[in-house]
Amino acid sequence: MASDSTFDVVSKVDSQEVSNALNQAQKEIAQRYDFKGVGAEIDFSGEKILMKASSEERVKAVLDVFQSKLVKRNISLKSLDAGEPYASGKEYRIEASIKEGIAQDVAKKINKLIRDEGPKGVKSTIQGDELRVSSKSRDDLQATIALLKDFEEADLQFVNFR
Repeated sequence: MASDSTFDVVSKVDSQEVSNALNQAQKEIAQRYDFKGVGAEIDFSGEKILMKASSEERVKAVLDVFQSKLVKRNISLKSLDAGEPYASGKEYRIEASIKEGIAQDVAKKINKLIRDEGPKGVKSTIQGDELRVSSKSRDDLQATIALLKDFEEADLQFVNFR
């Protein structure tokens, strides 16, 4: 058995869970007393999630509600890319998006981390928005997974372990 064992490192988000979290946040914002009369709302428009309110602190509270709903649905906040509040007319807005896939610069950092700190016989290659990690030893691959679990810049999942 001289073939290499492999696994893929990906960053995927269940869009149905994101949609459910968004719907729950909309319901909570509509019902909560502290959001009455401040024009607080959260909507999904294409690829962006748009949060609006009459003041900067209220729009941050809307973001906080949405983040808590994501966490309850086991979606990492590393995959939420929320901007800073900005004024738009009489209201404040925050635009957010859900990051899918591993960006090129992040993939290069992961590659370098595996090369520098991973076991010796482990090789990794970038394939589009995911990484393929291979080695002759399955134990080395499991050590690599343990190393990547602490990676801070992206929400990583490990699939296709062969």
